[in-house]
Amino acid sequence: MATTDKITRLHSSSDVEAHQPESHTLSAPNDNEKESTDNFGPAPDGGLKAWLVAAGAACTIFSTLGFANSFGVLQEYYAANQLRGQSADRIAWIGSLSAFLQFAAGGIGGPLFDRYGAWVIRPSAVIYVFGLMMTSLCKEYWQFMLAQGVLVGVATGLLQFPAIAAVSQFFDKKRAAALGIAVAGSSVGGIVFPIALSKMLNSSSLGFGWSIRIVAFIMVPTMIFSCLTVTARLPPRTTAFFIGAAFKNRLYMLICLSFFFMLLGMFSPLFFIPTYAVSRGIKPTLASYLVAIVNGASTFGRIIPGILADKFGRLNAFGIGGIATGVIICCMNEATSTAGLIVYSVIFGFWSGTIISGGSAAITLCVKSPQEFGTYLGTGMVMVGGAVLIGPPVSGALVDRYGGFLELALFSGIMCTVGGVVALASKVVTKEGLFGRV
Repeated sequence: MATTDKITRLHSSSDVEAHQPESHTLSAPNDNEKESTDNFGPAPDGGLKAWLVAAGAACTIFSTLGFANSFGVLQEYYAANQLRGQSADRIAWIGSLSAFLQFAAGGIGGPLFDRYGAWVIRPSAVIYVFGLMMTSLCKEYWQFMLAQGVLVGVATGLLQFPAIAAVSQFFDKKRAAALGIAVAGSSVGGIVFPIALSKMLNSSSLGFGWSIRIVAFIMVPTMIFSCLTVTARLPPRTTAFFIGAAFKNRLYMLICLSFFFMLLGMFSPLFFIPTYAVSRGIKPTLASYLVAIVNGASTFGRIIPGILADKFGRLNAFGIGGIATGVIICCMNEATSTAGLIVYSVIFGFWSGTIISGGSAAITLCVKSPQEFGTYLGTGMVMVGGAVLIGPPVSGALVDRYGGFLELALFSGIMCTVGGVVALASKVVTKEGLFGRV
């Protein structure tokens, strides 16, 4: 992690080799993989099939990350209903465990895609919908932890990272833009699901159970479309399941470290904005809409910076996005009125949208063979997933301890800013250097 001339030409178009420090040793594909990759030629960077894969990936992420990004609505609802009496940090553990497992399961889902193809998303889609149905039956804290925390979380990881890896095989020069479009599915889901849940939970007689079941039924056709369109362009790789050379790649490890810090801070506002808004006197229904506003704005934050990243450098876009998001999070406690919270949600949503798509695009800089995208993405997500596990509960503990949100904002904002600084500093180990367009 030597390649034939055609593989070299495949990656020179996106300057992948230029981003590898000379001291790095990356595992080389075996002779069969070289020959099979040669036969398939460079990534098409467009065309009907390629964009269908991107659309299918967007549908997968619409259903998975889109629902995960709606946890702020459920955090506030659980605290007032099924789990009233539970502390904010204990409730946050449900969403953070689910988010952690979706990243951790990528360590299996990514390599499975590289070795066996896109079939992995089909049973995972069934498990995901089943997990939501089980969540609709939950009444006790431990039941939510098992159904929503564990089952939904693991299925999400087995769905989203194979989908992202499939997009990476079909795009090279336009990879960051294509990944941005795919990941923007989570933003669309983050608009649809919070509004739907808020209306059904707070303004109807459906109740919690049927509200969650209806959400699951909405996801069924999008999952079917994903299963039909998301495919692998290249044949499976036949080398080791995990790629140990990745851990010797300094750029890869620095990107993962920066991603860790960004996620440590980024998820807390997503979880706690509705609760914070209610504490400022906003009605619960309107407070829940703030999650939809954040996710709506992040649609543009995932696509526009992705297009710019292909031109001005993926690490540049990733690092600047992290720093900007951190500064914005630090200012959360200053948004006190309805208008202020809406404006704040738009600004935070746009800049935070650069982190997930930007991090995925940055990791692809470290991969020489497109047959290894899934493994690199999945392995990286395992390393950064711990941040999602501990970030929101720590923020919830700060809210319980101090009775306000200033400490949450400062902790989360500083962590995210540190991640952005590390991302920009990681350019030092590239051939272009600190001031290069990487």
